[in-house]
Amino acid sequence: MLSALIVSFAHWRWLFAVPLLILAPLPFYRKYLAEEDTLSRGSFDWLGGALLGVSVALLLLGVTNGTWWFLLGSLLTLALFIVRIRRAADPFVQPKIFANKRYTAGLVLAVLINGMGIALYYVSPLLLSSVQELSTNWIGFVMVPAAVASALLGRVGGKLADRKGNAYLFFLASGLLLVCFGLLSTFTGIAVIGIACFLIFGNVGQSFMQITLANSISGTLAKEQAGVGRGIFSMLNFISMGIASGIYSKVIDLGATTQWNPVNPYAAAFVYSNIYLVLAALHALIFLFYYFRFGKTRSSGLQANS
Repeated sequence: MLSALIVSFAHWRWLFAVPLLILAPLPFYRKYLAEEDTLSRGSFDWLGGALLGVSVALLLLGVTNGTWWFLLGSLLTLALFIVRIRRAADPFVQPKIFANKRYTAGLVLAVLINGMGIALYYVSPLLLSSVQELSTNWIGFVMVPAAVASALLGRVGGKLADRKGNAYLFFLASGLLLVCFGLLSTFTGIAVIGIACFLIFGNVGQSFMQITLANSISGTLAKEQAGVGRGIFSMLNFISMGIASGIYSKVIDLGATTQWNPVNPYAAAFVYSNIYLVLAALHALIFLFYYFRFGKTRSSGLQANS
């Protein structure tokens, strides 16, 4: 919400100054949070972390530039990373955590959903710029209502998850995202107030989805694995969003001369309509998968035992 407001009246470069605010509470952090005793202190796996970082960077470059050499290099460094974490005494990522099938399934689901969800914040501003021809300031204003709705209803989503279970919130979030992408695909050239309203469904849905995914994945982990497991979950979220942004950028650069949504009348926005249509279809498939895999059990979310 704050990002949208800042962009609406200031240059987007000021967004990079916002993290400096973290310096303000550091003295309180040192004062009120006690030191934790640790049973052992292993060494940090710099080589493993570097291999993973290089693999992701090469993948992004390969997707953005359409260069196979980068993609092959990404696969090679990923293979070296896997070998490294299986042999290192203190690996960057403990490979045994992936033996938990429910946790691994949750990670795959989260990577897909977050990769699709970033379209709300990456593709939509490009749509407003190229099709509606809005300036950066006005794009920020259009994004604000959805951000405000997401912030205000986030607490409601948490209460729904506690009261009715993660599966219920997942279906609600998935439905909101499906509606959002379906409407955006059909009415890509509508007045900006319509786009702003459609984005409310998507932002609230994505907010609810983050809650249910975090709760569900946490529930699959043993206490001693919770911290590492959540860390991997967060790391993969950032990686998936970065890769997805590169893919969306490449698809938009290629453009589209045909429409996949037969009821979309806006020829200038075919590429955006097609992207949103694919995302809506993928969310429908994920909805069905989750329903048949987890939704018929009494347990909630990924804690269900099918």
